[in-house]
Amino acid sequence: MGVSRLRQCISGILIGLGLLWVLPAQAQVSDGQVGALVEALRRAAPQTGNQNDGLYSDWQVLPANIPRWSRSCIGRELTPAQFEASPATARSVLVCVMRDVLREQSRMGGNESVAVRRAAAWWMTGDPNRYNNAETGSYTQRVLRFYQQARAGSPAQRPSPPRPQPAAPAPRPTATVAPDLSGGKR
Repeated sequence: MGVSRLRQCISGILIGLGLLWVLPAQAQVSDGQVGALVEALRRAAPQTGNQNDGLYSDWQVLPANIPRWSRSCIGRELTPAQFEASPATARSVLVCVMRDVLREQSRMGGNESVAVRRAAAWWMTGDPNRYNNAETGSYTQRVLRFYQQARAGSPAQRPSPPRPQPAAPAPRPTATVAPDLSGGKR
């Protein structure tokens, strides 16, 4: 390697390090925080009592999100039925999705409780800024309560067994609008 090429490499490294110094630190979230959030979302999921409500898994996920999220997170596209059939796979996909969401909301400042509530608002509506308004405030508070229980290691946070499925499930309706990963809406 010539002296000129070596200088270019060193310059590139120094510039790169300088940029890292200028960029804001990425908010750190732990596996425990993300796991607690995903469990809290599961526990706070609305239970419609209707097996044909158009939502999938214990997290009540819109079907249009499942192929996109699974492709992004596990490298293969799942159908809603596949997603629902494997709670462990569903959880891993949601951990992947919600890690990015919680990290982003943690960067917004405030504290952990606000970040969790903002992430819950994103999950429910696609807009984290709605964490404290009339329509979603009680939901985000419920998610925060379940999150805090999970972080404290409360026995109440242990995952429940999967919901029983009917022997021959009826076809489920499909959503007409698929919000992107940055848009939430379960």
